[in-house]
Amino acid sequence: MSNVDLFSNPSLPEPKLQRRRPRKSSVVRNLLFVLAALTVVGLLGTKLLGQLSGAPEFPGPGSGSVQVVIEPGDTLAKIGNNLKALGVVKSVDGFIAAANDNPDSALIAPGAYNLLLQMKSSSAILALLDPANRVVTKIVIPEGKRVTWILETLAAQTGIPFSDFEASISKASELGLPDYANGNPEGFLFPATYEFAPGASADEIVNTMLMRFNAEAKKLDLEARAAQMGRTTYEIVTVASLLEGEGQPRDFAKVARVVYNRLAEPMRLQFDSAVNYGLGRTDVLLTTELLNTPSNYNVYLNDGLTPTPINNPGGAALEAALNPESGDWLYFITTDLLTTETKFTASYSEFLKFKDELLAFCDANPSVCY
Repeated sequence: MSNVDLFSNPSLPEPKLQRRRPRKSSVVRNLLFVLAALTVVGLLGTKLLGQLSGAPEFPGPGSGSVQVVIEPGDTLAKIGNNLKALGVVKSVDGFIAAANDNPDSALIAPGAYNLLLQMKSSSAILALLDPANRVVTKIVIPEGKRVTWILETLAAQTGIPFSDFEASISKASELGLPDYANGNPEGFLFPATYEFAPGASADEIVNTMLMRFNAEAKKLDLEARAAQMGRTTYEIVTVASLLEGEGQPRDFAKVARVVYNRLAEPMRLQFDSAVNYGLGRTDVLLTTELLNTPSNYNVYLNDGLTPTPINNPGGAALEAALNPESGDWLYFITTDLLTTETKFTASYSEFLKFKDELLAFCDANPSVCY
């Protein structure tokens, strides 16, 4: 075998040539890998730190006091911006994140609130959901009160001049008074417990009360049901006011039947509450002289219903006026003003006996009757 054959022997593996890459290229590649890894770690680290630390927050619990107003339609971002500007929370993002973590945040209502300064966002959310932090003027308007009494009460409790309420009442038709009220707000300032925000005007307050009546009328289907009875809606409100003036809620449906029975006779209503309204009085027992004093509201002297409601009835009286109890009663009288026991009868002679019971009660309790 020649040397040439030795080197050309096909049975032997051909030696591999080692290809060397430039050392510089390898270093660049490794450097790029490291940089990419650091970038990923940096991004993940930033995100993780963000999740751990969150948006900037005050440590809480806060101190001092500030009043915050939330307007109808304010978004969480708007609320957050206001709170940040007032120094309540440290960041808008923190407030929004806290709101998103609390599903009840959707229940935050418009209004004015007393909050602390430098609160944690989660604490601010809870404070806005706490009714105790709302700044409101709460006013209770009982059933059966006259417009004059209501306006005086509103003025006294809100600090708004009485003249402002008088001006609002004079334009009640522009503030929600139903057309069938004929421009007279008596009967349509709905009795309820109201909460008015700071700065509410007389117009806004009167509008709120009138709209509350309209809502109740819609719920009762007042106009349609009145028409089914062959009555106008205004007559039903007037009857309801008479029930408030004459009876207790448990007796409203019976008193309503007496009203309709007397109108059907025909027979005069002879309600002291109506005479009192015409005289501007609130007496329990009226003298013969007062009962004979002429006025449009003296239903001892005049036939039919009073020309207008005599006070502002609530929902129970309106419902009773629409749905009187069945019975033949023509007379009723409260014989005990402390227990408000009221007796009904179709007999005039029996009514006179009941009246003697009332007079005996008044003799024994003069401070209650006179």
